[in-house]
Parts: sequence; C-alpha cells; structure tokens
Amino acid sequence: MSQSNYRPTLAIKLASMQPPEAADSSALAGFAGNNTEMAIANNLLLQPGEPGEMLVQLENLGGRPLRWRLEIEGDFPLGWCTWQQEEAEEIAPNQKVDKSLCFEIPEDYFENQYALNRGRDRLKINYETQVYVYAEAQTSRQLVAYRVFNLCVRPSTSYLNFLPGIYREIDFIGRFLTIFEQAFDPAVQTIDVLWAYLDPLTAPSALLPFLAHWVAWPIDRRWDIKQQRRLIRNAVELYRWHGTRRGLRFYLHLYTDLPLDENLPEAEKHISIEEVFTRGFVMGETIIGRDSMLGGGRPFHFFVRLRPEPDKPIDERLVRDIIEREKPAFCTYDLLISQT
Repeated sequence: MSQSNYRPTLAIKLASMQPPEAADSSALAGFAGNNTEMAIANNLLLQPGEPGEMLVQLENLGGRPLRWRLEIEGDFPLGWCTWQQEEAEEIAPNQKVDKSLCFEIPEDYFENQYALNRGRDRLKINYETQVYVYAEAQTSRQLVAYRVFNLCVRPSTSYLNFLPGIYREIDFIGRFLTIFEQAFDPAVQTIDVLWAYLDPLTAPSALLPFLAHWVAWPIDRRWDIKQQRRLIRNAVELYRWHGTRRGLRFYLHLYTDLPLDENLPEAEKHISIEEVFTRGFVMGETIIGRDSMLGGGRPFHFFVRLRPEPDKPIDERLVRDIIEREKPAFCTYDLLISQT
C-alpha cells in the first residue's frame, strides 16, 4: 500500500550562463518583487550566431532511486535547441545531476526576411521555454518537476558600455541604441581602417584617381592597376629625383620590375644608364687614339640598356615615353633592349 502511494521527490534548479542585464516587462509578465530578480537570473540571453547555455540541476530528495527523463517545450523553433535524451537515466537518493541545455539562433536572425514576413507586425524576441522532468516506471511515468524560463533574443551591442550602468537596467535602451550602432557601423569600420584607403597599395581601385590627384600624378591607362598603385605610391620620390639617373632608373624599375642592382657596376645592371664623357677631336689639344675620338662630341647624351627576362616582354614605346618624361629637355639618348 505504501509503495502505491509513494510520490517521487525531485528538485530542479536552473542557472543561466548568459542572463540578460536589463529587465524587459514583456519577458517578466507575472513576476513581482523579489521574484523579478529571480526571473531575470533564470532567463537566457541569446545573440545571433553565438551559443547560449542553461544549466539544469536535478536532486533526488527521496529515499529511492529514480529513473528520470527531461523534456523541453516552447514556442521557439525546434532547431534552436540541441537537447536529446535517448533513454531514461537513473539518479540515486540524495544524488545531484547537472545537465546542460544548449541554444543557438541563426546569425541572420534580425535580417532574415522569413522572420520578418510571417504575418505579424513585429519580430518576436522573447520565447517561453518549459522544462519538464518525468519519473518513469515500467508501465507509466509521472511529472515530478517543471520550470519555465524565457529565451531573450537580443542583438549584440557595445554602445551600452559607454553609458552609465543605470541605462543597462532598461532593456529598451539597449535595443534602441542597437539601431544607431547598426546604422553607423559601416562608417566606424571605415574609420578604423582609414589608413588603408589612403595607401595606394591597399586602396580600392575606384579611389586611385583621387589619390593620384593628391600628388598631381597623371593616370596612364597603359599601366595596369598594380603598376599604377606603385607609381602613385612613389610619385613624391620620383618628383624628388626628376631629371637624374637615379630618378630615371627608379621609374623604369617600377614599370619593368627589373632589379635596381645597386651593388653591380653600371655596365652590368639590368637597367644600365651610361653617359658619354669622351672629348671630341680638337686640333692641337688632343692626340688621336689616346684621349679623343671622332664622333665623341655629343654633349648631354646617354645610353639606356634594359636586360629583361625572355618571358617578360617590354613595351619599347612606353619605355621611350618614360625616358622623354624623366630626362632633361636638352638631353638625347639611345635605347637598347637586349634579352638576358
């Protein structure tokens, strides 16, 4: 007779790993006084794309072992919770068992058009969840404990961190500030990487004409994007060495990508620029074959020799345009392109 009247006693406690900081009147309906603080602690804050965890502790207060099963119900989508219990488990008298309920909502929850167009005028952000614990016998089962908590879906926000703590006590403030945070976020992200927009090597292609205008550099469509970036980046240095051997060699290096070969003699460089300093033939002052030569009297004349790789052709016309742009106006030159 005593066995048939036995009522199993199983205590259940909930502990939220991510409780909401602020109180939401819609999520706390029916609670008052000290129960309000308890309800906040038992609610679970969920943010899109981030996992949330609710700990459940069961304690057998009776004198007999129990076989128990935990079930979860609620108005939230089934795919949010990963709890599964294939078979009933046994708990000994005065034993405690801890279980974890894991929840995760889609990363695009607030942007998903399916969530916004389900025949309602507002997006649901609070979901009620029921936890049922059953004691199972061979032929029957009995409900021995149950708890209710809310899933509070909120967007991630950092603006509250810049406000006094009292503003965190009101849930609406956080949700209201999220509107401005989402609206201004692209501008904030741009400011954080503003240096990359001002560097020709990392700036968007559409911004290159603007950066070129900053340094008064003309855009030549014969140059590919990579070469244009390098030219704009080094425009000031090219201006500094304009009209010199160093400036011309560096300009040709940016186009041809040939090495500068600073450690090699001039005649052996991949970009060789040699000037003619031999005196011309003057009667009475020079000796033929020793310190003068016929035809050596070409003042302000130099030779440019390029030695590219066989698989890297060079546009001779563009090279001549570069030389004409960089050399002094009164100078003449000869160009020779030979394969290495």
